[in-house]
Amino acid sequence: MEQYTVEQAAELLGLHVKTVRNYVRDGRLPAVRVGKRYRIARQDLAAFAGLPIRVPSAPRHAEVSSIVQIEGVSRQEMDRVSTLVVSSLTGRPHGLRVEFVYDEGRAHLKIVVLGGLEESAQVLRIIDALVKS
Repeated sequence: MEQYTVEQAAELLGLHVKTVRNYVRDGRLPAVRVGKRYRIARQDLAAFAGLPIRVPSAPRHAEVSSIVQIEGVSRQEMDRVSTLVVSSLTGRPHGLRVEFVYDEGRAHLKIVVLGGLEESAQVLRIIDALVKS
């Protein structure tokens, strides 16, 4: 059972803390006293307000892991692509990682991109443009 403090209830209802505390003391808003503080059950708060109480949710965090594989890449092309991609990261948010794995014998380049969705998408667009040119 989820419970709120008087302060949390006041914030959710858009009321002053003293107003909510008076409602509790008058018995208009059911609450349980725990030590020196009141706790208000979610369903009691919803019934008092006459509508469901929506609790603000924490912002979601999403990340992506991508591996770009490019065949037929010479050492010079790999150096060019890695240099341009790394230089494009200057000033980008921390937490975005790009790693390069090059197999010279197979002329095979793997680029590993780890980070936020939009930042990773920007890096992938840069890689796409470099591969096409």
